Amino acid sequence: MPRDPLIGLVGKPSAGKSSTLNSLTDASSKVGGFTTIDPQRAIGYLQIDCACTRYNLTDKCKPNYGSCDNGRRSVPIELLDVAGLVPGAHEGKGLGNKFLDDLRHADALIHVVDASGTTDAEGKVTRGYDPSVDIAWLRSEIVAWIRGNLMTKWGSIKRRHIAVKATAVETLQNQFSGYGRVEWFVPPPPPLCFFFLFFLLLSNMAIDETIDRVVNAFTDEKFPTVIALNKIDHPDADKNIAKIAKQQDPNSIVLCSAISEIFLRKMAKQGYIRYTEGSEFVDTREDLIADGDPDGGGLKELDEKNRNRIENLKDMVLYRFGSTGVVHVLTKAAEILGLVPVFPVRNIATFGSGGVGEGMGSNKGVFRDCVLVKKGSTVGDVARKVMGDAPIAYIEGAGGLRVAEDQLVAVGKNDILSFKVGK
Repeated sequence: MPRDPLIGLVGKPSAGKSSTLNSLTDASSKVGGFTTIDPQRAIGYLQIDCACTRYNLTDKCKPNYGSCDNGRRSVPIELLDVAGLVPGAHEGKGLGNKFLDDLRHADALIHVVDASGTTDAEGKVTRGYDPSVDIAWLRSEIVAWIRGNLMTKWGSIKRRHIAVKATAVETLQNQFSGYGRVEWFVPPPPPLCFFFLFFLLLSNMAIDETIDRVVNAFTDEKFPTVIALNKIDHPDADKNIAKIAKQQDPNSIVLCSAISEIFLRKMAKQGYIRYTEGSEFVDTREDLIADGDPDGGGLKELDEKNRNRIENLKDMVLYRFGSTGVVHVLTKAAEILGLVPVFPVRNIATFGSGGVGEGMGSNKGVFRDCVLVKKGSTVGDVARKVMGDAPIAYIEGAGGLRVAEDQLVAVGKNDILSFKVGK
């Protein structure tokens, strides 16, 4: 059955990875916190446009998990926190092999980079460090790790391939299946696979170059990466961001300030400000009074220190970049994975979770559930993800129309489904 997507957070020590993780998760969802040695799982919240807005049911939308605020839905997504990597990780430095090995479970990576240049490659305090180096060496560590795993078994791979008379696809699937992404080699395979097989069987000429090409192509496919340039409020960040933007795909980059997001959420939770995650606007008691609300929205009065910090944060982050960027980190990760939100309901007429008698006004709410599936998934894939092995008699879409299991799901198309159990 299709599993839930898993996004790994990686980065060197002191890059702000822990702050980024904390800003992506709801504090109440974490159990036991996070250590710096063993990888931990957490629940982040991806913001999407909820289906309730299409039917003017925003006031009745009550998710079982996450939340929905006026049609802006926060959908839980699993995150994997991997302790800080250092150069030479594939050789075992800093327990690197263990950390790299844990990455095999991730579908995409968020590489948190210290854009300020105030920490060196090992996370030690410095000034003027070039953070573009971190992006290059992290990828090289992953490539070297995969290549090392492959070359360690190279002789036995050749012998087994010949002994069992395997096809190119079978051999490649067998070698890369341990990384949880065998579908990359489902026919028709990429042309690189034919190069791989040709040199594997006929000669050892140029074998190193060919393997490098295959490993690099596999790394790109297996580990699509969002580059989260953190600490954008530091004065040295601008020049580093400009350099990285010229070297990397701009669509893979998100500018963020995790510590700013954590501070704003904390102040909002304590009743000092009015703030919506991902927004560029922050309202204080003084702001609301100036806008004509004599009670200041019921907010507490800020002391001078925090008032100045918020004003500086507005100028240096919110107004300049449009937000702290943290919410957009997960959005970008979902985008590169091609995730599609699908809303399973029991009653396709009311979009509720109950039976036929449950009306639109039911206090149980509508669109209680939402699952994330990869782009290209079919209605049948969603059925197996939601219903498991239960026999499905038929499936209904919006409007009560039956849909075939081989139809694709997409935003606004076959993304509201009701599964009818039976033979």
